[in-house]
Amino acid sequence: MTRPRLVVVGLGPGGPDLTNDLTRTALAATPHRFLRTSQHPSAVVAGDATSFDDLYERSDSFDDVYTAIAARLVAEAHDHGHVVYAVPGSPLVLERSVRLVLDDATVDVELLPAMSFLDVAYARLRIDPVEAGLRLVDGHTFAVSAAGQTGPLLVAHTHANWVLSDIKLAFEDEVPASAILLHHLGLPDEQILEIPWADIDRALEADHLTSLFVPELSAPVGAALMRFHQLARTLREQCPWDREQTHRSLVKYLIEETYETVDAIEALDEDDPGTDEDLIEELGDLLYQIEFHATIAEQQGRFTMADVAQGVHDKLVRRHPHVFGDVRADDTETVLANWDAIKRAEKGRTSVFDGVPGSLPALSYAAKVQSKASAVGFDWPDVEGALPKIAEELDEVQQARRDGTADDVREELGDLLFAVVNVARHLKVDAESALRAATQKFRTRFEGVEHLATARSIDLHATGDDEASRAEHLTALDALWDEVKRTPPLP
Repeated sequence: MTRPRLVVVGLGPGGPDLTNDLTRTALAATPHRFLRTSQHPSAVVAGDATSFDDLYERSDSFDDVYTAIAARLVAEAHDHGHVVYAVPGSPLVLERSVRLVLDDATVDVELLPAMSFLDVAYARLRIDPVEAGLRLVDGHTFAVSAAGQTGPLLVAHTHANWVLSDIKLAFEDEVPASAILLHHLGLPDEQILEIPWADIDRALEADHLTSLFVPELSAPVGAALMRFHQLARTLREQCPWDREQTHRSLVKYLIEETYETVDAIEALDEDDPGTDEDLIEELGDLLYQIEFHATIAEQQGRFTMADVAQGVHDKLVRRHPHVFGDVRADDTETVLANWDAIKRAEKGRTSVFDGVPGSLPALSYAAKVQSKASAVGFDWPDVEGALPKIAEELDEVQQARRDGTADDVREELGDLLFAVVNVARHLKVDAESALRAATQKFRTRFEGVEHLATARSIDLHATGDDEASRAEHLTALDALWDEVKRTPPLP
């Protein structure tokens, strides 16, 4: 049985005079013709072809448009047996809808070559793209697609000034000196403008026939990350201490840097941008630990930082089907439930506790385990059920202290702490952060006691040798403590 046939033709880069005979013949010989868009100077060549312009108006993203076009084309091919699909330029140059129909095994797809905007651009720029090492990138994904590149770059899909603005802002420090805007190539109103980089989004009104040529970059896109990656390699190769480290020897530093990052977050003041500096520094230290581990693995031939980045990118896409797929999630609870379900399917987990790290800090570990049990319904309905457990566990601590062993006391204290974490969880308070804040508050106040004691020539370490002296010393400290508590904190 003959499969349905879909012929894809290109309309060329400009007016009808740049459309070739292959395209014209295919369109003339086929009654069922379709156009990706009628907004193209040579669309008239397709006659009364059906365009997909309405999809651009109704769809939320270009990906939705191209997916819908491909599905419609395949359906039409099955209905009519033979259809022609005309696209601007050439069938395989930045044509996502064509890529999608090529992946469909139910139709035979024939591609007829045509001139693309690239051919005209090369002629106007007078460059050989092979000898020049030209890289073609998509303006919509410029910051990613051009990462690490130093030029020359030809940037397509710069169909609006906001796209050009995003490209302009993709550089951190060193920007290109200038760039060339290619507008309406092959048409009577063709413009080729060399302009300062700062003006690329202001020189003209960009449309679907606008592209950008960047002859050379003084620094690549993503230069800061590239320099950072190279630094990690250099230190690993040339610093004796760095050379000696292993994944396991670095664990303590990873933990330390994580906690220092937490401290910087806790110290953030929304009204004081100056507090960002500590967080920037600590995030950098933490990022270096990640880069260090990736560099070790790279030298061992196991994996690279690119593998790490690609892995987490793909995982986040998979676990956000409400963003990148057709799943609906209107609240945080649904998002988290979907996340856990996808994670269980990916990991093949059987227990609700699979994947909970046993090396978490104790309070965080307790909260995580409780949350996992709660997810399957094993939980108090609200905090009113959890609160009495604190008094109950406290009584058991008292009983163990009177009648039990040291192990009994330890066990009951653990149950008491577990009950406190449960109450915190129901109150939507992170127990780890709450205890950290309380400890920091105690530390700050006691440092105030130390300052007062020094100012008043009180020796904090002179506790005395007898009960009366110790009691007197404690009374003096209590008085200082109360004085510090009454003193308002510094702004």
